[in-house]
Amino acid sequence: MTDTMIRIAEALERLAPVPAAAPDLDAADAFIWHTGPDRLEPVARVARIDIGLLVGVDRARDTLLENTRHFAKGLPANNALLWGARGMGKSSLVKSIHGQIRAEGLPLKLVELAREDLPSVQRLLSHLRASSHRFVLFLDDLSFSHDDQHYKSLKAVLDGGIEGRPDNVVLYATSNRRHLMPRDMIENERSSAISPSEAVEEKVSLSDRFGLWLGFHPCSQDDYLAMIRGYCDRHGISIDDATLRAEAIEWQATRGSRSGRVAWQFFTDLAARKGVALY
Repeated sequence: MTDTMIRIAEALERLAPVPAAAPDLDAADAFIWHTGPDRLEPVARVARIDIGLLVGVDRARDTLLENTRHFAKGLPANNALLWGARGMGKSSLVKSIHGQIRAEGLPLKLVELAREDLPSVQRLLSHLRASSHRFVLFLDDLSFSHDDQHYKSLKAVLDGGIEGRPDNVVLYATSNRRHLMPRDMIENERSSAISPSEAVEEKVSLSDRFGLWLGFHPCSQDDYLAMIRGYCDRHGISIDDATLRAEAIEWQATRGSRSGRVAWQFFTDLAARKGVALY
């Protein structure tokens, strides 16, 4: 019987997955967290633009840059929620600030975590906690539906539980919603609940756990044109103001919207017509 049990134990050991090796956090300045199996994939080149090209977001830029600079220096810093209009540079700002901090010679790593991988966040934090590096944990385009329980995993990052949030990790999230959930869902739950004031408190208060709220609003036409002019100047594309204005406004009209994203899309088309490579 003993020999049989030994053989069974040995067979189970062979079937068990090999423990994952500790990630090499010196391999890059930015990583993407993947699951199945868990791994931190190095990003050789972060898709970012120079922070000086971000127009119309001066207050958010200065606030988040200062917060990140403090964190990179080992000083206290807040988690940040960047919320508001689509295409106004929320994600671009996070990546550009990381690039700026690195350019200043301060040590800082950027780790992107997808919303659907939030349940694995504690496993990710265990890797980051054990490192001597400092990390911005980046959640892009974050929001939750009425039956979505992922927000509970996010609370664990913001509140930290018994262990607390690792001192070397700060969380930056972007969302089109200030409270990370649809307004109609908030209203529906309030109207149908026995205690309306408490029905959505747990979910709505999630955004309150971010120390910084940075709002992004639709850009003016002047800002839209200034964005494009900045791109042209940076990439050496010559075009007179009248032509740029006419073509950019026509492009905006065909898209039915005006934003930093639309400005970049117009500029990409303009650069192609001028025969200028951007990458």
